[in-house]
Amino acid sequence: MLSILFAVKGLRDYGKDHYLLHRTDMAAALNAADKLKRTEGAVEVLQADAKGHSLLKKYLTKEIVEKLKNKQTSMGATLWDCIQSGVANLDSGVGIYAPDAESYNVFSDLFYPIINEYHIGFDLTKGAKHPAPDFGMDKLNFPNPDPEGKYIISTRVRCGRSLKGYPFNPLLTEPQYLEMEKSVQQALAGLTGEHAGKYYPLKGMTKDVQNQLIEDHFLFKEGDRFLQAAQACRFWPDGRGIFHNDNKTFLVWVNEEDHLRIISMQKGGDLLTIYKRLIQGVQQIEAKLPFSHDERLGFLTFCPTNLGTTIRASVHIKLPKISKNLDEFNKIAARYNLQVRGTAGEHSETVGGVYDVSNKRRMGLTEYDAVKEMYDGVVELIKLEAKSQ
Repeated sequence: MLSILFAVKGLRDYGKDHYLLHRTDMAAALNAADKLKRTEGAVEVLQADAKGHSLLKKYLTKEIVEKLKNKQTSMGATLWDCIQSGVANLDSGVGIYAPDAESYNVFSDLFYPIINEYHIGFDLTKGAKHPAPDFGMDKLNFPNPDPEGKYIISTRVRCGRSLKGYPFNPLLTEPQYLEMEKSVQQALAGLTGEHAGKYYPLKGMTKDVQNQLIEDHFLFKEGDRFLQAAQACRFWPDGRGIFHNDNKTFLVWVNEEDHLRIISMQKGGDLLTIYKRLIQGVQQIEAKLPFSHDERLGFLTFCPTNLGTTIRASVHIKLPKISKNLDEFNKIAARYNLQVRGTAGEHSETVGGVYDVSNKRRMGLTEYDAVKEMYDGVVELIKLEAKSQ
């Protein structure tokens, strides 16, 4: 019990310690020792909670802790930096984040089993290798599954990208945030055609503008407890911002969960137009900025659920009949490798019977196949809804 209390208290103190880490060598040493103690107590904390079913709880064993607790990446990431959010939030579904790109390999004994289980059909232990990028431009065929607008309210396709050479949020310094923001802002200023727009830094943005953008599902917001416990919200709002074109159909989030979240969206179910817009935007940005990529894992980002293609294609959709029983609805969605969320994103509730339905798999398949999996699944959900009494 004492070790559990120590770990919980340690989580509360960690933000202060991390600040001191950048101030003196002595503070850094104390911080490292503190991290090690919390890492050693993590298994006990996770197992003491009977309700938790995170993948971290499943795969973080005492043997794994002993094997990895003293390892560190070249940028300074430790095992504690990876697991701290899952220890603080025992109701996590996954519970682990990568503080930098190298963490996926340095702590592979923990990351790989979690990646294998989450990304259905992708098994790193059997030599699985993520395929080369392929947006499928030569085979696009996504007729609108809901031309009358009975079910689909809006459609969105996004991908995450990390800038090569920088750590992820927990290890980023304030100067690095600002440096990255400047580089990204310069790159986005060069976008042309329908992608051209304006960058709005979060720092200095009025609350009214922020709230309206959040309400319109255009802007991210601070306060996600899972990200905060992962130390992903430090120096807020420095280095964060949003870019969007005039029609607000092409957006880029800067330094929210990932370095970049590139988004194409609009009302209705015209996936083909939305997906093409995303592809063209990604290609323009990629020509200006180097992205972090791994031969086996694909594009690398902060969360292991968002590797490979990093593609998340989704619809906000009304399915009142088949969603009456939410457990059954989730089972139906799982048959098509779909994920169901609330309309405000992960960990949110549904509003007015509208759900966010997206592809679950991001690894072991191409960008085109990930989008097609969502499309095919939504087509089937609409058929089921239409048949239901």
